Amino acid sequence: MALPKNLRLKGHRTFDYIYKNSKRYFGKFMDLRIAKPNEKIHNSHKLSTRPYQFKMAVIISKKVSKSSVTRNKIRRLLHQYFIDNLHNINNHIPYWVIVNLKPGDSHGYEKAIVEEFQLLISKAVLFK
Repeated sequence: MALPKNLRLKGHRTFDYIYKNSKRYFGKFMDLRIAKPNEKIHNSHKLSTRPYQFKMAVIISKKVSKSSVTRNKIRRLLHQYFIDNLHNINNHIPYWVIVNLKPGDSHGYEKAIVEEFQLLISKAVLFK
């Protein structure tokens, strides 16, 4: 199951804002960047959702795996973990989050990547 469209980050200004104004959490396989929502950027994209809603993007470069199948599998695993923990729309703190996987061979480490994602989310206290 993919991340619903209204929970995805969009636009280069959104990503620039998060990279400049985020708090970072580091792991072996990934970095997690968290920033408070910016209503000006949200309104410029003419989005119909609430501006202070949790939004997430997973960035996986070709340096992680040359195979798009592997990259998409990891992306789906992370999205699925997030959706499973977002039972109620009000059980999370509304942040914008970028998950950026570090370059390296990730083949066979899918379980470890999901566990690290879980650890970083708990460190960041994204869910109440």
